[in-house]
Amino acid sequence: MKAIVDQLRKSKTVLIASHTHPDGDAVGALLAMGLALKSMHKQVRMYNESPIPAVYRFLPSVSSIMQQTGAIDSYDSVVIMDCGTIERVGAAADDFKKAAILINIDHHVTNTGFGNLRLIDTKACATAEIIYRLIESLPVQIDSVMATAIYTGILSDTGSFRFSNTNKQAFAICSKMIDYGADPYEVAQYVYGTYSLGRIKLLNLALDSLEIAFNGKLSVMTLTRRMLTETGTQPEDIDGIINYARRIEDIKVAALIHEISSTGKDSFSESSDYHVSLRSDGYVDVAKIAAQFGGGGHSSAAGFSVEKITLTELKKTIFNWTVTIPGLRELD
Repeated sequence: MKAIVDQLRKSKTVLIASHTHPDGDAVGALLAMGLALKSMHKQVRMYNESPIPAVYRFLPSVSSIMQQTGAIDSYDSVVIMDCGTIERVGAAADDFKKAAILINIDHHVTNTGFGNLRLIDTKACATAEIIYRLIESLPVQIDSVMATAIYTGILSDTGSFRFSNTNKQAFAICSKMIDYGADPYEVAQYVYGTYSLGRIKLLNLALDSLEIAFNGKLSVMTLTRRMLTETGTQPEDIDGIINYARRIEDIKVAALIHEISSTGKDSFSESSDYHVSLRSDGYVDVAKIAAQFGGGGHSSAAGFSVEKITLTELKKTIFNWTVTIPGLRELD
């Protein structure tokens, strides 16, 4: 913490990034850290490769998050947040590796420990919790905008305080953020209470794609590029849909297959690139599953990407977990 605080205090230019297809924690932590450094009169660029999901666009100053990094060698410090591996920032990962000072801030148990300086707390409920503690160590007064970003990050990553990563600090920090001006009702309405018509149509297609393993412990949803085109939605609209598959009675693990690139032909027989999101009831460690495919995350929420594989082959691999993965096998 001290080494990172010292580095940020002496830096004049800072690039901050979080993972592609960002969730609420990635967006909230990014905004809070960026705005804190801006209040210290630093030149700051906040970066994310992907468009910000619609449910988080209500956050003040979210429009300042850019989809271009600028010249990496022009920054005194580069901060990557909420990424278990540097590759999670997306196509710019190789450029980030060239940074003079690379700072890694994260709470994933699968973090690879990249970077010159690291602040990794696997017991933190969210990266936003770590960012709050970091900001508290800087000469910064948290305002309502930063508070709303931190509150949103913690609220979303704990599933409204329902997930197993919910800790005492989650409640304590959120209470402080309310004191600083975060509005719990407003945040909840945007994050959980408002959906576009396209997103509802996409959810309908996702539910129609639902498949359950023979032993009732594994559920699988599929969303193709064609489905997004039909509903007029974007990849960021997928956020949260997997929870419907996870909440089915007796389900131990839910998987959401999202087609990243498409050949424009039959996805079942033509090779495409996919991202697989995983959710667990806590009984099965999905971070370990994701790690087998080069991914990572938490024990109850993780993901991985695969390239040039048919949907038929990918589904076969996933459903085979009911034979190979402890907790998903028929007799477990």
